[in-house]
Amino acid sequence: MGKIEIKSPKDIAVVIILGIPILYIVNPTAGIIEFIPDNIPMIGNLDEGVATTLIISCLGYFGFDLGNLFNRKK
Repeated sequence: MGKIEIKSPKDIAVVIILGIPILYIVNPTAGIIEFIPDNIPMIGNLDEGVATTLIISCLGYFGFDLGNLFNRKK
C-alpha cells in the first residue's frame, strides 16, 4: 500500500475530489442532500455508486490498488 504524498497542484485537486465523495458517502446531513433519491427504483443508488467509483479511482491515483483486493494469491 502507498501513502498519499502531495507534490503538485494536480495532487491537491485529486485530494479535494477524493474528499467530496467521502463526505457524500458518510453524509453528515443524514440524507438531506441526495442527488438521486434512494426510493426511485433501479436508479436510486447510482449516485452512491458513482461516489464510490470516484473514491476508488482517486485512491488508485495515489497507489492504493483496491482492484486486486479480493484476488486469490497463488
